[in-house]
Amino acid sequence: MDALHSSFFDHLAQTSPDPIALDIVHAEGSWLTARDGKRYLDLVAGLAVNNTGHRHPKVVEAIKAQCDRYLHVIPYGEFVQEPQVRFAERLTGLLPAGLDSVYFVNSGTEAIEAALKLAKRITGRTGLVGCHKSYHGSTHGSLSITGNEAKKYRNRPLLPDVRFITFNASEDLSLITEDTAAVVVEPIQGDAGVRVPSADWMSALGTQCKRTGALLVFDEVQTGFGRTGTLFAFERFGVVPDILVLGKALGGGLPMGAFVASREQMQLLTRDPVLGHITTFGGHPLPCVAGSAALEVLVHDDLTANALRMGALFKELLVHPRIQEVRGEGLMLAVELGNTDLVRRVVRGCLEKGVLGFWFLSCPTAFRIAPPLVIREEEVRLACAAIQDALETAD
Repeated sequence: MDALHSSFFDHLAQTSPDPIALDIVHAEGSWLTARDGKRYLDLVAGLAVNNTGHRHPKVVEAIKAQCDRYLHVIPYGEFVQEPQVRFAERLTGLLPAGLDSVYFVNSGTEAIEAALKLAKRITGRTGLVGCHKSYHGSTHGSLSITGNEAKKYRNRPLLPDVRFITFNASEDLSLITEDTAAVVVEPIQGDAGVRVPSADWMSALGTQCKRTGALLVFDEVQTGFGRTGTLFAFERFGVVPDILVLGKALGGGLPMGAFVASREQMQLLTRDPVLGHITTFGGHPLPCVAGSAALEVLVHDDLTANALRMGALFKELLVHPRIQEVRGEGLMLAVELGNTDLVRRVVRGCLEKGVLGFWFLSCPTAFRIAPPLVIREEEVRLACAAIQDALETAD
């Protein structure tokens, strides 16, 4: 082990006993280059962050230009900062009526925390509803509505008054009542192994929220910005949330989150008490310009259409006796193998062949395919060939 790897383990807090520990020195498009010169085709995209690819020229140009102007100048909300204003204008211009006010924060989990606070403030209620097998982040409020006990039990007590419904199960919707402040749902469940609900269930979910006065919160941290073949996943179901939560790809490769609601509702955070939510670095100018540039690339180059085409090609090519199912929409896919050990062997085999894959914490029998949305047909074919080889040799 070289000195850099030793220092990585000695001085950086670790998140698992066995990190991949690739030493990456360069990234471009859909490719990563390690210090030893080996290149890896990236099927992970920083876990659905680098939707426009690594170091897209327009994103890099926007970051460099902003660095010549200013960086952090004051905590969020006090100054008129053009990068924030322009990004919010563009973002809300692409969203339905009623989602017209953006609050920029630092991450997806902070956006979830703030959305829960806003929902309680709007409704005056305390009840929260999440879904079994969901994942919304690692802070206390986010964990409270995450439907995976393995992630939670060491951190209890968490928030009280939380109920869970089964994703895509109509019989559970009666658990949403007049005591419910918010129902937090991933339009397509990610960490659960990419689970797509029926349009009927999504419609019934929206109807039950309206009937009871509960706010519908869509967590699009992973599904947003073209990943599933529409700009936002909720568009495919025709159900509009009261609060929309964003992160990951929002910042164009830089750390950023946001929650979006109506201006009237968002104004509640300005009084009684003042600073109902506050963040020092939220809306930092660098993620704002990077996110703005990435959004323009996404729209101009129609990367949502490419996500649909390349996702269909993955499904067409990934046929093997060991593959039970390829689930998902666009380039948010899960390859189900039905065996945890086999998943790890295949992911390891792909890495040896220069293809970076990753598993799901809450669905260990499948591995994910979530590459940059700029991935090309020849790269998809290369990836599928590597996966097929890894399946053949994973004994």
